[in-house]
Amino acid sequence: MKGISALLTASALLGHVAAAPPEPPTAIIEKRADPTVTISTGNVVGKSRLATEVFNGIPYALPPVGNQRLKPPVRLTSSFGTLDAGGTPNACPQFFADTSSNDFIAKVLDTITGLPFFQSVLKVSEDCLTVNVIRPVGTKAGDKLPVLFWIFGGGFELGWTSMYEGGPIVSAADSMGKPYVFVAVNYRTGGFGFLPGKEVLKDGASNLGLLDQRMGLEWVADNIAAFGGDPDKVTIWGESAGAISVFDQMALYDGNNKYNGKPLFRGAIMNSGSIVPADPVDCPKGQVVYDTVVKAAGCSAAADTLQCLRELPYDKYLRAANSVPAILSYNSVALSYLPRPDGRVLTDSPDRLVPSKKYTAVPMIIGDQEDEGTLFSLFQSNITTTPKLISYLSTIFFHGATNAQMTALVNTYDDSILAGSPFRTGLFNEVYPGFKRLAAILGDLVFTLSRRVFLTETLKANPSVPSWSYLSSYGYGTPILGTFHGGDILQVFYGLLPNHASKSIHSFYANFIYNLDPNDSSGGKNSIGTKVLLNWPQWSKSNYLMNFFDNRSSYLKDDFRSKSYNWIASNLDALHI
Repeated sequence: MKGISALLTASALLGHVAAAPPEPPTAIIEKRADPTVTISTGNVVGKSRLATEVFNGIPYALPPVGNQRLKPPVRLTSSFGTLDAGGTPNACPQFFADTSSNDFIAKVLDTITGLPFFQSVLKVSEDCLTVNVIRPVGTKAGDKLPVLFWIFGGGFELGWTSMYEGGPIVSAADSMGKPYVFVAVNYRTGGFGFLPGKEVLKDGASNLGLLDQRMGLEWVADNIAAFGGDPDKVTIWGESAGAISVFDQMALYDGNNKYNGKPLFRGAIMNSGSIVPADPVDCPKGQVVYDTVVKAAGCSAAADTLQCLRELPYDKYLRAANSVPAILSYNSVALSYLPRPDGRVLTDSPDRLVPSKKYTAVPMIIGDQEDEGTLFSLFQSNITTTPKLISYLSTIFFHGATNAQMTALVNTYDDSILAGSPFRTGLFNEVYPGFKRLAAILGDLVFTLSRRVFLTETLKANPSVPSWSYLSSYGYGTPILGTFHGGDILQVFYGLLPNHASKSIHSFYANFIYNLDPNDSSGGKNSIGTKVLLNWPQWSKSNYLMNFFDNRSSYLKDDFRSKSYNWIASNLDALHI
């Protein structure tokens, strides 16, 4: 039953990832000419909807194909003529499951996602470095609306722009009197965007996904005014790996976010992610990933293994790149692919860049789901005792930690079935002995308590820069998962449940995008219907979180699980993955 439960959960997640919500209908009541915007590289012809206009798949870089595979993006400067931007853009290559695994769930996911039908529906291609733009109907060049720049999540292994439909949030903000332009960027993931190894480091081919994101921001600076946006008022927003990417963009080049002498963004929103302590690109763990991919590709005997990978047929390289452990596996969030320090793009581990003040300090909102770790603890049903848990963390996650350190960390978490995540659920939701404890630990290490460490260190480094933080509890009562990681995409982004939580967060975010303060309603409304929003206190002044429920909001002191927090904050060097 446990395996079946895990499979169903994985399938549900895959279904959420693979199927974008239905596109809002195009306007049929009145005939409108398709909106057209002229930029330096050509004419972009979009589609009109009832409340928004959409321009999809606008290229910002040359296709990273052929010998350009596994190399930094090259800016597109030549003209594409007239571009039909009303359809669905290509997704970059995806990493859903370990192609070499004998695990039943991995085999099922690999089989499903490898089907030609699945690939054709998803429109997967290496030619994928594009942006989508959505704006309110009637927006024109010169309107200078603020810009919300979205970076999708997916564990740095999967994700694409068209799985996130920005129309509803653009319409919601417009109805509040705070219209803005929404931009979503496609970037390379998995072994196409974050391949580690000494060969990669030597070639200058590390952290390509982050470089894609940065070039997308530069495209906004060059072109968004033609769509009615203001390049001087950009807020970057991401969820999960996208949120981690938001901070990485703040930290790129030791915090230099200037392009043509001007900042690329002025504010940041991070949903479920901030700093991830990481060893360098050429660390032993990274080298194992590289060597595994090279072997699976049949390139081990090549004089230049990296060039061999570049020259492989697409399908062969994809299977080789996906031959390492995936996020939906026993290895969980001990990711095979992630941003790693390379000494140039990301000069050091993010946890060290913050206290060194080597990041762009901008006003920010950051927060978490209450049960971040449940989704990532479904595949480890053999970890049923404290010694097994300590061994799992030491061997899979933190190779630099001692057994004594991992023992001390684990011992800060209650092993009672009454404790753990989903939090506040008593005897319920223990999928296997130790599930709730592991879920609490993984959620805190990667998301919830690392957020508090991040906020504490940024406050020390730049005490005058404001921050706001939150905890979402609107999924309380969901069996097994609770308020799970990614649930905010369903609630906030898609607005599937138009309740107090989604409406209030939309309002807070719109205020922030306009005024860099979620409480500043100047220029629009600060209410949901007739209900005035609760004031959101600055974390940097009060250490209080806004706690979102489905029908109300309240304040929560950010001091829970203090023993675990104190241990994590004091042992970051041992927590590099």
